[in-house]
Amino acid sequence: GSVVASYPYDDSPTHRLTGVYSKSADDEVFKYLAKAYASHHPIMRTGKPNCSGEEGETFPDGITNGAQWYDVEGGMQDYNYVWANCFEITLELSCCKYPPTSELPKEWDNNRESLLAFIEKV
Repeated sequence: GSVVASYPYDDSPTHRLTGVYSKSADDEVFKYLAKAYASHHPIMRTGKPNCSGEEGETFPDGITNGAQWYDVEGGMQDYNYVWANCFEITLELSCCKYPPTSELPKEWDNNRESLLAFIEKV
């Protein structure tokens, strides 16, 4: 897990594991939507999720192009964009994939304003 808003494309023509910016035709729109979410999240907006084992990982403005972060071939985000014209971003909301129940109120507090800002843009 991490704390970042990721946008298409997740796959790249070279299928390198990481570091390839895979720009979509709607790249500016996707960045706008990702920033709308990230800029209201107290951790995401810093660009430094500080996840255990990945302390050096950073994301400017709390967002990343999927393939630049890591290449995912055949992912739903890209499939839905290409074949159904759905504009999706992927939200990584926690360093922990399965946070304990006791952490859920804090996660809600961290994400409430981001969700509202994102819905307003949609």
